[in-house]
Amino acid sequence: MASPDKAFVQLLLQQQNIVHKICRAYCPLEEDRRDLFQEIALQLWRAYPNFRNEAKESTWIYRIALNVAISSHRKTRPQPIGPLTKIMHQIPNEESDTEERVAMLYQALYTLSDVEKALLLLSFEEKTNDEIAELTGLTPNNIRVKMHRIREKLRAHFLTIHST
Repeated sequence: MASPDKAFVQLLLQQQNIVHKICRAYCPLEEDRRDLFQEIALQLWRAYPNFRNEAKESTWIYRIALNVAISSHRKTRPQPIGPLTKIMHQIPNEESDTEERVAMLYQALYTLSDVEKALLLLSFEEKTNDEIAELTGLTPNNIRVKMHRIREKLRAHFLTIHST
């Protein structure tokens, strides 16, 4: 049987994509993403002895990672990011259309509230409304309403970008 230390490291390695996605959603700058990843890993490590496998590992990690990201984001409250054209120079210049679309998506994501970001990320992970409700403490119906509003907000954001 693996030691708790090795079991934790293995779990974090298996589920690190979840943490990276959350970090990217809440931190536009790479340095901030690294810091947030470390903070999330530390909080996961502290909570690991109390993990009882009552929820899926990914659900447990999402819950902690989102809580840490939201709480960290509220403490630091970065300055609002300017228009997309202003920050495009910070994104590596790749010839790929896909990279540009991903950058635009994250720019739009940064305009959302903490809760909206969390819901959208969970939706990207193809979580059902019931699973999202379990993770967030909201009702499935409330999730549906919020997701509709998020889609409308993003649609308006992209329409604004394309009309300028």
